[in-house]
Amino acid sequence: MSAPSAVVEAQRRHLLVVDDDDRIRELVKEFLTRKGFRVSTAADAGGARRLMAALRFDLLVLDVMMPGEDGFSLARWVRGRPGDAGSTPVLILTARGQPDDRIEGLRLGADDYLAKPFDPEELVLRIEAILRRVDSTPAEIRHLRLGRCVFDATRGELSADGAPIRLTESEAHLLKTLASAAHAAVDRFELAGVNTDAGGRAIDIQVTRLRRKIEIDPANPRYLRTVRGRGYMLTPD
Repeated sequence: MSAPSAVVEAQRRHLLVVDDDDRIRELVKEFLTRKGFRVSTAADAGGARRLMAALRFDLLVLDVMMPGEDGFSLARWVRGRPGDAGSTPVLILTARGQPDDRIEGLRLGADDYLAKPFDPEELVLRIEAILRRVDSTPAEIRHLRLGRCVFDATRGELSADGAPIRLTESEAHLLKTLASAAHAAVDRFELAGVNTDAGGRAIDIQVTRLRRKIEIDPANPRYLRTVRGRGYMLTPD
């Protein structure tokens, strides 16, 4: 692995991929995850806005041609956000590769523009180049909405309809770890911090307890999901 890739992987940059094509979205997520990135995805601009309201991303990969609000409009909205959120790096990834389209994307503040079809390795190199230029910081977790519950990851506090819900220290740590990788599976041994069956079972017990506090129907979880063969995934609204 090249030195730039190792640096990015070590810092676990958090990317948001927005594309209405399910196949491309999942292929890009799978490839970037293998390269060491943490990846969340959205199928449209509305889903992307909701995620960006809860999490701070290191870089956005935006498709242009999406139903409803297109990628250009979403990029314009991103650049209009206050504070650091408005300077989040943006890479446009789209089939609209004509010069006028590239100029429009760059005029709106995109950091780079890659036309489809593309080489996944080139996508990674361009992402790494952008991250080196902007020297972005790791993703900062904010408030995550889980139905009637809200989790403040900075304070490790959970509430339901405004009323506080008591979390143990280990439950708060587990929920914060899952929140930092929202919409991505996290290995149960990674959550436990050890590679033993005993550690994995301890995490399973904590997840069961958390579901009782978060889920309306803990037996059929909506927000704290099991990923077979992997571990668990937090899927906030």
